[in-house]
Amino acid sequence: MTDIVLVTVDSLRADHVGCYGYHRETTPTIDDLAAESRRFTNAFSHGCSTRPSFPSILTSSYALGHGGFHQLSADRTTLAESLSEAGYETAGLHSNLYLSADFGYDRGFDRFYDSKSDPSLLARARQAIKTHVDNDSQIYQFLQTAFNATERRAGVELGSAYVSADEMTDMALEWAEEMGDGPRFLWVHYMDVHHPYTPPAQYQRQFRDDSVDDERAIRLRRKMLEDPEGVTDEEFEAIVDLYDAEIAFMDAEVDRLLTGVRDTWDSEPVVAFTADHGEEFLDHGQFSHAATFYDEVLHVPLVVDDGETGGKVDGMVGLLDLAPTLVDYADAPTPAAFQGTSLAPGSDHDRNRVIAEWADYDEDDRRFGLRTTDWKYVRMEDGEERLFDLTDDPDETRNVAGDYPDVRADFAEQINDHAQRVGTEAVTAEMDEQVAQRLRDLGYQE
Repeated sequence: MTDIVLVTVDSLRADHVGCYGYHRETTPTIDDLAAESRRFTNAFSHGCSTRPSFPSILTSSYALGHGGFHQLSADRTTLAESLSEAGYETAGLHSNLYLSADFGYDRGFDRFYDSKSDPSLLARARQAIKTHVDNDSQIYQFLQTAFNATERRAGVELGSAYVSADEMTDMALEWAEEMGDGPRFLWVHYMDVHHPYTPPAQYQRQFRDDSVDDERAIRLRRKMLEDPEGVTDEEFEAIVDLYDAEIAFMDAEVDRLLTGVRDTWDSEPVVAFTADHGEEFLDHGQFSHAATFYDEVLHVPLVVDDGETGGKVDGMVGLLDLAPTLVDYADAPTPAAFQGTSLAPGSDHDRNRVIAEWADYDEDDRRFGLRTTDWKYVRMEDGEERLFDLTDDPDETRNVAGDYPDVRADFAEQINDHAQRVGTEAVTAEMDEQVAQRLRDLGYQE
């Protein structure tokens, strides 16, 4: 059995990654990894945001199946459960509370950090100060000011929204060093590429002459979400610069993570790198990642390093296929609940479409997207249909549903069949106010 490292990144669109053609050097680590590995050029998420995407990544199942994505039902089998049953020591580390133990994502992990069940180092330090230092003293006021200056993001304290990449790497390497002989499975999810974009100044200076302070970055974030049409050209450039600097920061931490793991463990791990979804920058009039299915949100990087095979893979891939791939490398049984197929060399993978989903069960709103090599079909909750000819219109600007009725009808039938299979049942989980507020701080409406 081989060790496995899975690195996922929030909100990373493929075309801002160097090895996917980006003109800026945002990802030297990922580019080097891809040069020696298999790089999947047509990998797509099954969701437009974290909640509908991650069931496919960690359970190889569609988001709306098994009661939906609000809570992982017992009918789903997680990647960690599969590997744990095969004898792996497992760790999952992240700080997106939609992936917390409250929603079932801790299943199968021996060590699980979701920044709620185990507070961050900074949060623990703050609590220690509150416990042991007089709140009225000058030293307390000084330390409180220092924490606020270093932790503040979007009007909240860093750690209450998400934990920074360097701290996530520290925790992952600490676990890696504690582990004895394998097999070991480590999953790390980095949140920094998700807005608010407040990267360290040293990474900003890779892309701009002057760094943007946190206060201005927060104002830009608020404007891009609330008044996208009012964003000026100068502001747009600053937003993209900040996004790219966050990618560069994340990339440097991935380098530190992989270097540390390889130096610590006695075997070369299989490494998989991907993102849960992308990010829009006025490609279709908005910022962030709303409930749309355009390629800037669905097209994600996917690199798999098994130490033996390499090269570019142009066939269509869905993130449903990632968990079966890693189980395959582990030489473990593939769970019956998995719906994807392995991408490992010699497998029978042959995907011709990727279906993406989104739902608001409270509003009885379900949306679907279906992508093939040449077409994109979208059905909105009110029955509106959109069809894009990706050969002639790769930017998805012209709805040609009325021009190709046979194509539209074929895709509509496929979506109808899919919608019937996944059903409409919803399994929900209670969300406490602490979780809800932190998700609001990230721009989510829980």
